[in-house]
Amino acid sequence: MRGSAEVVKGRIEEAAGTLVGSDKLKGKGKRDQAAGHVRQATEAGVRHAKESANHIVEKAREVAQKVVEKAQKK
Repeated sequence: MRGSAEVVKGRIEEAAGTLVGSDKLKGKGKRDQAAGHVRQATEAGVRHAKESANHIVEKAREVAQKVVEKAQKK
């Protein structure tokens, strides 16, 4: 979520820099946009890693339950 806000903020700064003729403000806007895109990609990677970890844990629980059930039958 923060990444999206940074991208929007950067776009606004870049546009403002263009309007007032400030290369410094335009550059800051571009940097903020880039940082926002990096943050978005990082957040997506973290979200994907958590989902994968949860999937692995669930599979491990299923296997453990099968082992317990098999051991109880003996």
